[in-house]
Amino acid sequence: MSKQDGYRRILLKLSGEQLAGKSKSGIDPEFVGWLAEEIKKVVDVGAQVVIVVGGGNFVRGASFSGHGLERATADYMGMLATIINGLALMDMLESKSQPTRLQTNLTLPQVAEPFIRRRAIRHMEKNRVIIIAGGLGKPFITTDTAAVSVALELGCETVMKATKVNGVFTKDPTEHDDAEFLENLSYEEAIKNPDIQIMDKAALGLAMEHKMPIIVFDLLKEDNLVKAAQGGNIGSRIG
Repeated sequence: MSKQDGYRRILLKLSGEQLAGKSKSGIDPEFVGWLAEEIKKVVDVGAQVVIVVGGGNFVRGASFSGHGLERATADYMGMLATIINGLALMDMLESKSQPTRLQTNLTLPQVAEPFIRRRAIRHMEKNRVIIIAGGLGKPFITTDTAAVSVALELGCETVMKATKVNGVFTKDPTEHDDAEFLENLSYEEAIKNPDIQIMDKAALGLAMEHKMPIIVFDLLKEDNLVKAAQGGNIGSRIG
């Protein structure tokens, strides 16, 4: 399932909930500091890194709408939450001596660069980590779909979807003891199986259309990220 020579350029998809660490919401500075060190290891071995971050630790648009709040408004609130996460991750990476740039698909020049494809590529060529916040700048599109779209636009070789479990299972392993680990599965299997909810179906469909491989791995295990980036047999591969 691995790429023997490692990956030249990867997209790391982080959920907002992961940045909450041991808390139920907000940002856990201790965890984000540890995560920054794990990301820096990937750059240190020669890979270029772009990160798309979610905002569910503050606002999840799909579940926040209603009661007079329109879905589009809730989604924009979620996009703003991703920028809060991006700022925290950027500063933490910089504190670990890892040059980082935050770009966003929303217009917020006081806090982030606009997302410009060629500029993002130049940053990565200079060994800077790029964080893309604000999703794609449009409502009704998840950050999973944004991650696949950005990976394609920036010429990434894989999307690495960070989770809290070893990879993809036939069922949620935190709720079902009989869940079976799937080391390799096709896009079709991931899309058609209702018990596999590792990414939304639109994101998987876009990846399938353009043959973008997705690696699903346990982010919480030390060195898993750098091993996956080096082509190690880590987690599950979709594609």
